[in-house]
This record gives sequence, structure tokens and C-alpha cells, in this order.
Amino acid sequence: MIRKTLSRFMIAALLAAFLLGSLVADAGAQVRRHRRHHHSTTKGAVVGGVVGGVAGGLLGGKKGAVIGAGAGAGTGYLVQRHRNRRHYRRHRG
Repeated sequence: MIRKTLSRFMIAALLAAFLLGSLVADAGAQVRRHRRHHHSTTKGAVVGGVVGGVAGGLLGGKKGAVIGAGAGAGTGYLVQRHRNRRHYRRHRG
């Protein structure tokens, strides 16, 4: 008899704890954090340099490859920098 009453009490206590726990609002869910996605300008310069070098090499030989690599690296850097700044302006404030 005592064991049955104790068992019912434990079930009721656990049920009440779960019910109260589900009613409490999660504090972390109330805050929305925007994580800024960053595009690597170095990676953009390297990829642009490789692509520009290959294209310049196909079109103008060794001298074209050097010119194309320089132009591609500069363009890749500028493109990635623009992507970073555009994202910052959109989500600032």
C-alpha cells in the first residue's frame, strides 16, 4: 500500500516537473544572433590568380600568363572584399 502511494507520488512529481519545464521559455531562443559570413580575400586572390594565369597563358604565352595572373589576383581580391562589405552593410545595425 505504501509502495503504491509512493510510486503514484513519484509519477505525479515527475509529471509536474516535466510540465513546468516545458512552460519555462528558453532564454537562448529569444536572442537572434547574426553570424557574419566572411569570404577569404586571400583565397579569392589565389583562385583569381590561377584562373587569370591559365587564361593569359592560353591567349598570350608566358608574358600573357604573368599579366593575367596579376589581373586575376587583383580582381579576385576585390570581388571577395566587395562580398564581405556588402554583407556587412546589409546586416549592420
